[in-house]
Amino acid sequence: MEASNPSPWALLTDLYELTMAQSYLREGMHGEATFSLFARTLPPGRAYLVAAGLEDVLRYLQGLRFSPIDLDYLGSTGIFGADFLEHLKGFRFTGSVWAVPEGRLVFPNEPLLEVTAPIPEAQIVETYIINQVHLQTTIATKAARCLWAAGGRRLVDFSLRRTHGADAGLKVARASYIAGFESTSNVLAGRQYGIPIAGTMAHSYVSSFPEEIDAFRAYARTFPDASVFLIDTYDTLEGARKAAVVAREMEVAGHRLRAVRLDSGDLIALSRAVRKVMDDAGLVYVGIFASGGLDEYELETIARAGAPIGGFGVGTKMGVSADAPYLDMAYKLVKYAGHPVLKLSTGKVSLADQKQVYRGADAAGQLREDTIALRDEGMEGADQPLLARVMEGGRILHSLPSLDEIRLRFQDEFARLPHRYKALRGAPQYPVRLSPGLSALQSRLEHQLAAVAPDP
Repeated sequence: MEASNPSPWALLTDLYELTMAQSYLREGMHGEATFSLFARTLPPGRAYLVAAGLEDVLRYLQGLRFSPIDLDYLGSTGIFGADFLEHLKGFRFTGSVWAVPEGRLVFPNEPLLEVTAPIPEAQIVETYIINQVHLQTTIATKAARCLWAAGGRRLVDFSLRRTHGADAGLKVARASYIAGFESTSNVLAGRQYGIPIAGTMAHSYVSSFPEEIDAFRAYARTFPDASVFLIDTYDTLEGARKAAVVAREMEVAGHRLRAVRLDSGDLIALSRAVRKVMDDAGLVYVGIFASGGLDEYELETIARAGAPIGGFGVGTKMGVSADAPYLDMAYKLVKYAGHPVLKLSTGKVSLADQKQVYRGADAAGQLREDTIALRDEGMEGADQPLLARVMEGGRILHSLPSLDEIRLRFQDEFARLPHRYKALRGAPQYPVRLSPGLSALQSRLEHQLAAVAPDP
């Protein structure tokens, strides 16, 4: 695959990545290093993660360059020497990446990806990798929970205005689409990723007209075959009655009102009352769409109540993953210069060496358990390996899958996850074990490190 345009994100990194790289180079440390990206634990109530963000990582690594402007700025800080700046002038990522494909499920301590490169290179790219995979995996997981809770009703991403920045808004649209959202209100995400776009109208539109019914009629004239009326600006049931009047007028002209939207109040009770208004007017085809601070917990309540709502706009709480806005995600050195290494800090022990994850399923195809193993460990009769080599020599190896292909991959994987792990509350921990080879290596390294540790 041809190189992409040089990345504009070379300086989107923590300072210590660059200071460590300068020190590595001055110490003559060019040895090959492997770093593993994984989540140590999951937020309360979650039993799985949905892998996302790999495409952005690979494009960044392939195009990573330091521009003259970048180098001038680094020189102006007084932190970096001329030798290091000269090195950065010709910097290219030359390493390899093994990764779990986007859309697949991952569990605690399983690598989402592993980077192998000369240690200065592998260190410099840490921050961007965590930034992209962390956000998109967090949001894809939240979106998957919303989709499960909605019980098959269609979901639209309404989060853009309250996501944490423009890039986050784009990545939320992408990640939520992977997890099964039908469309997004984010027009730029629609263009950039090919996601269907959708929207209705705002309360400001309705209140800008002398009468509520005037707003509905005006919108219907502009969009005779794509109108959704927002009916709760004043009185919801009265708004529904006015929407029904306009819908009958549209029928005379050969058009149909698609739906009405609720954005506040008791959505269960109001949807039932609005459904009756529409049905009594002979408008059984007019759908009901709802929004307004929804998350998976509220969606589950509405779905279990059997409310006659066909779809939801899900915004703020999904777009920032409000109940679990971060993951305990880490990028740790696991091998250097041919030797496996690990971290033994309390509560932060890492798994040494390059790894593979094998996913087991039962006779019906339902996911059973995962095994984290050494990458070159012979696993006779092993189940399906998750990590694939996706980059070599700093080059993406294969054409990247389309967003729809990733979305289908998620749907297949999620369908095979037993329902007990999808529960919004109190889900059990999915079984993940260490292979014999990895267990033996961990024990040996821990004993070696304990033997040389100073006596307190």
